[in-house]
Amino acid sequence: MKALSVLQPGGSRIASGEKTVEMRGWKPDLKDGEDLLIVESHQPLLEDSDTDLNGRIVAVVKVKAVRPFTTADMARACALVYEDGQFAWELTDIQAVRPPYGPVLAARKIYELDISLDALSQGEVPVRRSA
Repeated sequence: MKALSVLQPGGSRIASGEKTVEMRGWKPDLKDGEDLLIVESHQPLLEDSDTDLNGRIVAVVKVKAVRPFTTADMARACALVYEDGQFAWELTDIQAVRPPYGPVLAARKIYELDISLDALSQGEVPVRRSA
């Protein structure tokens, strides 16, 4: 399943529903309605080869739309700094994974994890819709 790493505490903020916009400098290669795992990393992943083997799956989301990021998105992105040229990924259908599942690989960009949404929803990893 496709996954996106978000630096702590951003992943937890997505899982809680506090953060509903992810700010990135690139557009995702996702199909309409495709599920995306949110993996919270504990260290910044700055280079393409950087990984964190202690990531935790904290949520499953869908990316509703991708558009230019504006200052109006700051609060929904829990962003402290505006960066021109960024994209706003509007997150919907946020389902928190409680307790977070891991450790799993956290990597750059969108990557594949060997776990299915069926496994998550069949109780192998508890999934609960966020409030």
